[in-house]
Amino acid sequence: MSKIIVLIGAPGAGKGTQARLLEERCGIPQISTGDMFREMKKADTPLAREVQATMAAGKLISDELTFQIVKDRTKRETGTYILDGYPRTAVQAEQLEVLANEQNKTIQAIEVDIAREELKKRLTGRRSCSVCGEIYNIYLKPPKFDDVCDFHPESELTHRADDKEEKVKVRLETYDEQTKPLLNYYEKSGRLQKVQGTGDIEAIYRSLEKLI
Repeated sequence: MSKIIVLIGAPGAGKGTQARLLEERCGIPQISTGDMFREMKKADTPLAREVQATMAAGKLISDELTFQIVKDRTKRETGTYILDGYPRTAVQAEQLEVLANEQNKTIQAIEVDIAREELKKRLTGRRSCSVCGEIYNIYLKPPKFDDVCDFHPESELTHRADDKEEKVKVRLETYDEQTKPLLNYYEKSGRLQKVQGTGDIEAIYRSLEKLI
């Protein structure tokens, strides 16, 4: 039976990287909420117009509307696919059960688990080159010389506002608030599996591939 693979992980855990690898190497489509909302901004359908009107009014997209977007996008997939960024709450997880039944698929939830201190280093240490986009990390992958790109020494590395310590703290607190009920939801039904998100990308990928 085909599956809906729900990848769960805090910002910086690397679930997006792993989802892309699974898509490239195993041919399992990665469907992210970010991509879905970008599609809705450009599309001209009744659902897209409802999303556009909600955003234009400065309102939050409701669980019900988000569910309709996911339903609309995933109906194109006949086999197994990965959901990245959905569900985010226990309410959305319950809605996904309905969708899985309609699509005749099972749900497999996998948490990319990583220590909080490691996450903070990954996020607060991130720097990028404004010329070539090369990503560095002052703790984990520093440039040869402080604050300048290895390939463009004239370019000072930038530190995104979202990656500054106070913003990272808020992002991780929000993740904890929203996602702990989701993890509990899948744990209670015996469907939550974990892979360690620390270490070599290839090793993490192999762990994921075995579970899937």
